[in-house]
Amino acid sequence: MTYAPATRAFYDADSHIMELPDFLKKYADPALRDEIPEVSYSASIVTDEEVAVIVGQGSRHSDAHRAEQIAMGDELIAKSKEIQALGAFDSEDRSKALDLLGFTKQLVFATHSLRMPFSPSSKLEPRLRYGATRAHNRHMADFCKADSRMIGVAAIPLDEPELALAELDWVLAQGLGAVWVPHRAPLGRSPGHVDFEPFWARLAEARVPFVMHVGGAPLQQSKAWENNGRAPVKDWLGGGENVRTKDAALQHQVPEAFISMLVLDGVLDRHPNLRGAAIELGAGWAPEMLRRLDWVARTWGRNDANLQVQKRSPSQQIIEQMAFTPFPLEDLGMMLQQSSPDLYLFSSDYPHIEGGRDPIGKFERHLEGQGEAVKAKFYTENFLRIVPAAA
Repeated sequence: MTYAPATRAFYDADSHIMELPDFLKKYADPALRDEIPEVSYSASIVTDEEVAVIVGQGSRHSDAHRAEQIAMGDELIAKSKEIQALGAFDSEDRSKALDLLGFTKQLVFATHSLRMPFSPSSKLEPRLRYGATRAHNRHMADFCKADSRMIGVAAIPLDEPELALAELDWVLAQGLGAVWVPHRAPLGRSPGHVDFEPFWARLAEARVPFVMHVGGAPLQQSKAWENNGRAPVKDWLGGGENVRTKDAALQHQVPEAFISMLVLDGVLDRHPNLRGAAIELGAGWAPEMLRRLDWVARTWGRNDANLQVQKRSPSQQIIEQMAFTPFPLEDLGMMLQQSSPDLYLFSSDYPHIEGGRDPIGKFERHLEGQGEAVKAKFYTENFLRIVPAAA
């Protein structure tokens, strides 16, 4: 038996590699290798000792550990987590994990290797930013190439428009199936700036989606917000993030701003074939964003030439061209009532602990009373609309 029931196809919009220290260095151009950092697990529950044991075994799990993982069968998702999980960093093992999980296909994201490519610092040299980016994308393409169920997610920072477009052409030639862009203002510009128009046009032409994901912008809020004169609150360490209470409360604001700028600058309207998704950033904020953008467009459109030329309302653009992954603890049923069933995607977050022990079970409880058509969109059809090459 597999974890996912055989009664339908389950498309997983979020899974991860747990990178070993040499993830970037191993695939970097030789001239840059000494300047590319090793992957660090300092902001997660994975310990340096765990990583050292794995590296000491030839960068692999022991045969005994692997056999124990496989023996978990359909309980793999409940018991196999983080760097000790089956297929966390070995692509052959990941194929076996997919056999047990039963997902038809899944997007595969990195976890810790994008600190240099996605750095918000304007002082980072482009040769290092994009050199580390190419190393990541080479490794991701290699990891996913042998199993069509794995859809590798490339990473491309937008900070240097010409270099970003060149990297996109390389990524598309490798067959990577989605492009993770940092959801921050790319070094002083809106993502809807005219300099990025060729990038969005190329993605739309290729029918490859852009995706945003937690980690694509600084997660922790300004230290000033933590300064309340009281004792510090204990941090929560997850699979790839160090999340404080106030970080969790505010983390939707930056991706919401990014999407809003794309809409208000007309990117989605000009490129109706462009697809995008916000992954592991929650989804409860999406219905209100649609309402807000619609009334902003109606009111400020009287004076804003960028809005006057748009053919569709902001909500229509987003419903047709984007999707969001709810956290398992969010009220998906309420989101469906307040917006559209076209907006939401299933995700497991395997092998991160944030995905929980039974994500399908949790989402099924939220979907009680919903018809088969709504469930089919959530588990299958919305994914295929955003990632048409997965069909």
